[in-house]
Amino acid sequence: MSLNKSSGNMYSWVTHTWNPIRGRCPHDCSYCYMKQFPVGRLRFDKDELQTDLGAGKTIFVGSSCDMFAGPVVTDWIDAVLKKCREFNRNRYLFQSKNPQRMGEFIMSIPEKSILGTTLESNRIYEISKAPSISERVKWLKAISDSIAFDFIISIEPILDFDLEPFVKMIRSIEPCFVSVGADSKNNKLPEPTSKKIRQLITALREFTNVKIKNNLQRLLREIYEANS
Repeated sequence: MSLNKSSGNMYSWVTHTWNPIRGRCPHDCSYCYMKQFPVGRLRFDKDELQTDLGAGKTIFVGSSCDMFAGPVVTDWIDAVLKKCREFNRNRYLFQSKNPQRMGEFIMSIPEKSILGTTLESNRIYEISKAPSISERVKWLKAISDSIAFDFIISIEPILDFDLEPFVKMIRSIEPCFVSVGADSKNNKLPEPTSKKIRQLITALREFTNVKIKNNLQRLLREIYEANS
């Protein structure tokens, strides 16, 4: 088995992805890019445990299916994290919309990993079976208050929001950076104006780094230098 080199709309700083837990993600987000593929049932590919993860890489583990979703079998998660710890000269990204469960495995996550969650907005939208935005913030903040990892927030796809509450929510986690991107698949989501997005970016830059994804240009309607 082998790693996949990062490509497409992935984070530019991620070098590889690894998905030993695969199939239909239980969160079933309406905008998920994986919906264009015949992913099949949720399953664990044990053959992936033979993969040489190497060294010096930044690997997004679980990029195609949230490995901390409620129905994912605990033994699967344990096996994946054990494999990552064996290759401890890499840096790993674990991003989940269920940080409460991610926190249950926090002592098994390799040192120097990056932990994150997705916050599309501060508002409630019926677009996912994942835990609510407020729950994601609550539990990721609980982790960040208790252990030293780097934390990130992904605002992708960005949905219409309320500026002050949204900024306050993000600030509470003290992320090392926030990645902002837009819907790339024409899912007809409720999107903010370019003015609101610029206001959000300005407010976030007062306390953290902001990484602007290329797909945000459609909403900004002006040229920003995509930073990574």
